[in-house]
Amino acid sequence: MAYLATFAALALICLLLMRFAGWARRKGIGGGVMGPIDEAWHPSADRFRRETAIHEQRVLPPRPSDDRDRDRD
Repeated sequence: MAYLATFAALALICLLLMRFAGWARRKGIGGGVMGPIDEAWHPSADRFRRETAIHEQRVLPPRPSDDRDRDRD
């Protein structure tokens, strides 16, 4: 019976962690939480994270559809 209770508790913890990971991914806060840990195990991760942030800032927003129609004329 003790094994069953231990397994149920472990399953519940895993389920809660998976739900938290999904929530963090949707909110976009995973990098702030995992950044220091990732940098400890993968030192060049900080450089890749910075490059990604710079790329996201440089991406131009889509033009409105009326601008595309004017360019075709």
